[in-house]
Amino acid sequence: MSGNKPVESLTEAEARRELARLATEIRLADSAYYKDDDPHFTDAEYDALRTRNSEIEAHFPALKRADSPSDRVGVEVSDAFSKVEHGIPMLSLDNAFSEEDVAEFVARIRRYLGLEAGEELSITAEPKIDGLSLNITYENGVMVRAATRGNGQVGEDVTVNARTIEDIPKKLAGSGWPDRIEIRGEVYMTGDAFNTLNETQEASGKKTFANPRNAAAGSLRQLDVAITRSRPLRFFAYAWGEVSGAFAETQTEAVAKLSDWGFVTNELFAAYDDVAGLIGAYDDMAERRAMLGYDIDGVVYKVNRLDWQARLGFVSRFPRWAIAHKFPAERAVTKLEAIEIQVGRTGTLTPVARLTPITVGGVVVSNATLHNEDEIARLDVRPGDMVEIQRAGDVIPQVLGVVDADNENRAEPFEMPHTCPECGSAAVREVDDKGVSDVRRRCTGGLTCPAQAVERLKHFVSRKALDIDGLGAKQVELFYTKGAVKGPQDIFRLAARFEAEGLPPLSEWEGFGETSASNLMAAIDARRTPPFQRFLNGLGIRHVGENTSGLFARHFLEWDAFWSTVKKAADGDTSAEAELLSIDGVGQTAVDSLKDFALEPHNIEMLESLLSEVEVEAAKAASNTSAVSGKTIVFTGTLEKMTRDEAKSRATALGAKVSGSVSAKTDIVVAGPGAGSKLKKAEELGVQVMSEDDWLELAGL
Repeated sequence: MSGNKPVESLTEAEARRELARLATEIRLADSAYYKDDDPHFTDAEYDALRTRNSEIEAHFPALKRADSPSDRVGVEVSDAFSKVEHGIPMLSLDNAFSEEDVAEFVARIRRYLGLEAGEELSITAEPKIDGLSLNITYENGVMVRAATRGNGQVGEDVTVNARTIEDIPKKLAGSGWPDRIEIRGEVYMTGDAFNTLNETQEASGKKTFANPRNAAAGSLRQLDVAITRSRPLRFFAYAWGEVSGAFAETQTEAVAKLSDWGFVTNELFAAYDDVAGLIGAYDDMAERRAMLGYDIDGVVYKVNRLDWQARLGFVSRFPRWAIAHKFPAERAVTKLEAIEIQVGRTGTLTPVARLTPITVGGVVVSNATLHNEDEIARLDVRPGDMVEIQRAGDVIPQVLGVVDADNENRAEPFEMPHTCPECGSAAVREVDDKGVSDVRRRCTGGLTCPAQAVERLKHFVSRKALDIDGLGAKQVELFYTKGAVKGPQDIFRLAARFEAEGLPPLSEWEGFGETSASNLMAAIDARRTPPFQRFLNGLGIRHVGENTSGLFARHFLEWDAFWSTVKKAADGDTSAEAELLSIDGVGQTAVDSLKDFALEPHNIEMLESLLSEVEVEAAKAASNTSAVSGKTIVFTGTLEKMTRDEAKSRATALGAKVSGSVSAKTDIVVAGPGAGSKLKKAEELGVQVMSEDDWLELAGL
């Protein structure tokens, strides 16, 4: 494979393919790290991808892509947050991995500035904090905004959440600060705080975090500020962005000012005048690393004089005047005794390596993640192999590769199960709308799978689903643990299930009494006629959430009509599948999830049992008097009086069904300027076509 060939040995075609692959892998890795707080690669693996990309671009400069990772920092911001444009871009740092790299960094600066051999060059060194970068804007000494790095140019507005962090002053202390300044630093979580948080998460049945960096990022990027406030976040200040006026001549002086203004700065920050001093600082921090109480993954060097920083400027996505000297990952070799499959709360099948216990970086490691079946195939790891492992980010042990691959007595290649080890349901790899297969294999058992059951039952009774008063997470966990509730149908047979399991009546349980037990039973009975949208959402079918459930409800109105269409689509009826896909806002991924659900016998058995206990209430058309109520409408071309989304929303509110494609079932096609294939098809089928003005008149808008 070209990915293993030396760069100088690549053909031009191989280099082009490699750059395309690397661009995709780095983009997905950036999204997982910056946007989802769920890194797919270790720092070392990620750095290797970027290094290879840069080497190929240097060797084949004409092949550099328009979307080259070399020109990109971070990832586009989430739609869940408002966007904030940074006054000065938040760039990344180039990396050094050896003493030779550091010496070349210093030599390069001397050459660029034209410094004589004996002329002093002061460079600062400080720990590289493994957290989430934050940019805080102050005007007249008062905090007015805080934003994440985002894509380097635009970040996410997390001002309200940042105000809950004690290390971030709401008003600058001291004096001498510019009228406007962007203070930059890292939000992080200490190791002790991280461990306490995970214990709390686990005790309450919530998702635990992989490492302190993920915990800090996930805590800061919460939509509910109360959650952020409850998390023990810290902040180190170490830099600045846009500033209305100069306030220091050196990095050392500037960091001292940040401290005077009320920020926490790192005590290990210091300046050195030669390479030996920088390497000494690096070795010292590497030795202290385990004792610091917070995660660092290297040391950052910066030219001390700010006027020299300005002269050096930037290249690509890096400043010339700074570099990150990364720590090597801690590694060891041990035996892979077995590969076991764990089923997560969302049904993801995750392969786990069971290892002969070994100490890595002061921690005994006996398990390691193998991520997914593609990773197993790439590594070709098999039970019985001797493998090299490392603690990724010093938290998650990871298998790097096989060290005895030439052993003639190796086991057969490992195959991921195609059925769930917990419930026996089919385990599938979903394919998205572009035909790309998900790297994760998931159990389709849903509510019938023990590994997923409790979380899905909680969803079934939640406010956006059946909303059963008095039946919350704690009660669901209790009833499931006692064996009384295994599926949603059991909720409506609670008294009978208690008797079947030899349990006393609910009124005799600790924490319940006659009144509370009676109230709960009444609340359950009150939900025996759930609305279509809530019922479908409550089933917890992947990719079919509250909004998509509403689309199906408004289109079909009756549950039986909807489910009949789903079953036909699952059996291969293309016209039924086309009807599902014709609903505006419904994509192939959601339809495939419905088909997978309908093809699983466990799901059908559960659904039939549930429907014997409840009667799904039909959805009501938004308007029965509108001239367009019940009609299927397709909008095409450019609308001039309102946006396409507004037109769809208004049509739906009037009781119309909005479709994304034209068929014989279409009643009206509203065509604006630029209408193309949909207009042509409507004319071929004899479907009524009208202008936007005619539509507005008909709809009474």
